[in-house]
Amino acid sequence: MATQVPERPANNALGLWALIFRLRPINIITGPLIYGMVVPLVFLDLSVWVYQYVCFPIYKLPRIARAQFNAFDRQELRYLDWVSKAHCSYCAYAMGVAAFSSEVIQATEAYFCPIKHQHKLQAATASLVPYVDYEEPEGFDFDAKLETLRQLQTGEHSKSPSSHL
Repeated sequence: MATQVPERPANNALGLWALIFRLRPINIITGPLIYGMVVPLVFLDLSVWVYQYVCFPIYKLPRIARAQFNAFDRQELRYLDWVSKAHCSYCAYAMGVAAFSSEVIQATEAYFCPIKHQHKLQAATASLVPYVDYEEPEGFDFDAKLETLRQLQTGEHSKSPSSHL
């Protein structure tokens, strides 16, 4: 008679202690710096919003709706634990601030100086990294996929033990 291996709980069912023991030390060290950026992000968000509400009507530019840059949809994903969902909310907010700010700056530049640059601006390298599909099948191992994507992004996937010899 074969012994049954207990099934690993889904990520969204993990408790606080399981999540704490799963943390990588580097994340604990850099976490305060990462989350400390919320102060300048909120300041930037409010500054750009006020700027466009004051200046855009003067130049008869249409206001850009801040809400169209919100993408808080990852909370619905069953394969994420509650800590990952909180991290996703923070990143969604930060990306929304960056996209909104960029759109307001582009509208301002187009009004005052609609001249193309001689050299093409560098595209973000982060966009070259593949993302996990929004919907994944039941039993999807997010942690394993996350580690694979991190290795792709850092170039660690191409380093094999034999390449260090």
